[in-house]
Amino acid sequence: MQLDERKTKILQAIIRNYLETGEPVGSRTISKYTDLNLSSATIRNEMADLEELGYILQPHTSAGRIPSDKGYRFYVDTMLEEKEREVVEMKEMLLERQDKMEVLLKQVAKVLAQNTNYATMISAPQTHHNKLKFIQLSRVDANQILAVIVGEGNVIKNNILSVTQELSDETLLKLNILLNTHLNGLSIEEINLGMIADMKKQAGIHSDIVSEVIDAVAEAIRAEEDLRIYTSGANNIFRYPELADQQKASQLISTFEEKQLLSELVQGTLADENSTGIQVYIGNETPVSSMKDCSVVTATYELEEGMRGTIGIIGPKRMDYDKVIGTLKALQSQLDELYKGR
Repeated sequence: MQLDERKTKILQAIIRNYLETGEPVGSRTISKYTDLNLSSATIRNEMADLEELGYILQPHTSAGRIPSDKGYRFYVDTMLEEKEREVVEMKEMLLERQDKMEVLLKQVAKVLAQNTNYATMISAPQTHHNKLKFIQLSRVDANQILAVIVGEGNVIKNNILSVTQELSDETLLKLNILLNTHLNGLSIEEINLGMIADMKKQAGIHSDIVSEVIDAVAEAIRAEEDLRIYTSGANNIFRYPELADQQKASQLISTFEEKQLLSELVQGTLADENSTGIQVYIGNETPVSSMKDCSVVTATYELEEGMRGTIGIIGPKRMDYDKVIGTLKALQSQLDELYKGR
């Protein structure tokens, strides 16, 4: 016989309570322990059925019930099924959010605006101070080789390099070993002239290839994608009389629509590689000229090493700082956990 939902909940409550206390469990305890809102009499009837089915036992007369081996087995199997389902659902959610990061970030901005009644922004994560993970040189034809450069965050750049003569497989292998041995794990700032000179010396007649690859590495790991910023709640500005003046409001709305000034704000926030805290700009402290009558609170989030973005909330100087900072801290943590766990 398959247990219905009510019997299942009562059995689970009996087992959980017994695991916690080690004492036989009575109907009065279960009536307080579950969310079924059932009377003790109804619970006693259900417990009698569970006992008849072999899921629980009554150790002695007038005592409560304890789980049987069959009851424990049902509990464990059910729990494992639930955990497996949770894992599958979490994986599906993570995959969906990875595939639709833009949708997620737009939703974050929208929810933030709804929850705070202020204007909000969030920038897509970017790789800053990127380091080289791997270089792969391969032959395209007699006069060209392909340099595949992989940086942190799995940023991949492909460069076609011209060569004066066809390179053998052995030569390409030696160049790959030379480049990866010297450059892997380094940022462009850590690649110095002495290191380059040593590599060119070891490369001999192919020193020009080393120079071209290093130029390509510098371009690849310094390159930034266009900064994408998602905003929401700009119309919330009109809720606050001190910002609702036509000229002020117009400037603020334009800032949110054009996003260039927001981009400068984000770049300034991300300039400090070690900053992942909350920053509060009040009035004239705000680096955006159209926001001098506002307060701006920003937080940096990090998805994985080197992948960072900015969340910002813009409102009047009399904003609820406690709520805003608490909301940003919670969101910081959620974004970090979500993407670091993928």
